[in-house]
Amino acid sequence: MPTTEEPINMLSQPLNLPCGVVLKNRIVKSAMSDSLADGQGNPTDAQARLYEKWAEGGVGLSIIGEVQVDPKFPERPSNLVLCEQSNLKKLQSLTSKAKVNGAHIWAQLGHAGGLSHPTISQPKGPSALKIDNFECAGMSEAEVAQLPNIYAKAAMLAKEVGFSGVQIHAGHGFLLSQFLSPLFNHRNDMYAGDILSRCKIIIDIIDKVRSVVGEKFPIGIKINCTDQLEGGLTQQDALSAMSILDKTTIDLIEISGGSYFPGAKSSSDSLTKGPYFIDFSKKAKQRTSIPIVVTGGFKTREEAITSLQSHAADMVGIARALALDPTLANNWLNHTGNNPMFPRFTSVPEGGITAWYTMRLNAIGNDNESDYSLELEAAIETYENRDAARCIQWLAKFQ
Repeated sequence: MPTTEEPINMLSQPLNLPCGVVLKNRIVKSAMSDSLADGQGNPTDAQARLYEKWAEGGVGLSIIGEVQVDPKFPERPSNLVLCEQSNLKKLQSLTSKAKVNGAHIWAQLGHAGGLSHPTISQPKGPSALKIDNFECAGMSEAEVAQLPNIYAKAAMLAKEVGFSGVQIHAGHGFLLSQFLSPLFNHRNDMYAGDILSRCKIIIDIIDKVRSVVGEKFPIGIKINCTDQLEGGLTQQDALSAMSILDKTTIDLIEISGGSYFPGAKSSSDSLTKGPYFIDFSKKAKQRTSIPIVVTGGFKTREEAITSLQSHAADMVGIARALALDPTLANNWLNHTGNNPMFPRFTSVPEGGITAWYTMRLNAIGNDNESDYSLELEAAIETYENRDAARCIQWLAKFQ
């Protein structure tokens, strides 16, 4: 793409995926755990309205975060679930609303593994671990071998209810990210060792998902370039993983970083101002011809345009900025609005910022974002009380 093009065309240009599907522009609403399911794995009206508003607001693709492939290992009790017990009509209602205005809606297929919510799960990762207050059991070889079938069933159900693609979640410290990380993966079988072996289960899942959804259905993947943890995934191994993914049928690679492992630094705490992973993405572009999304740290239209002009990315992933302004995509595409004003918090209790943004998503889904004014402490209390109630509902349905 010539760098002499007008900047507005850089964001609005369609992207052709390897499977033949076309995304209408280069703006992705990256996955967030929106915490808007009903406590039994099903969508709510507020969740459907949230994604409808992002579609109306101009995004080319929205990805719903943490759609669980196995209700025994959820990230939170407010996640969607794709399994035999799912409410298909509610899922179909969500996807139909999220696809207005030519937008795509993908389900991020997730399995929390060792980071499964302990109140409603018995966390189990690649290996049995006990690190400080963190503890999880290890998966047997037979359990690991079943994962491709579990993901494939969820992907097929996603296609059936109207999702226009799926993203396999291999980042942020959840199960597949745990397999990639030597900090968590201490196995002594075919799924551990060098980076090719640690990628094996991911490749098996991609192959199985592709076999059931067909050649023309988009499959993406989200993968870390760093865990932000000593002893975790290195950048060199992450680059090697890009070369491995290049030989698969993946259609879109989203690069992110960091982990929800207790005590891990967030990307925003330890990296420079501006987009976080541009330098890595430039290197990754030399390893693969698969289109790349970079997510993390985009706060201005100019940053998004520069990442495309410099060929560091094929798409830009936006999360919190779209929580502040659901019409942001149209504003950036048409240059009709300003960049969002990010709130500044003087005192930040643990989990406070995540809770604040999560409850703002709730306000958008209920069409009252203009009245949203929660302080961090109130957001945390509301968020935690709601999840506590949903834990009871989750256990009643799934256990």
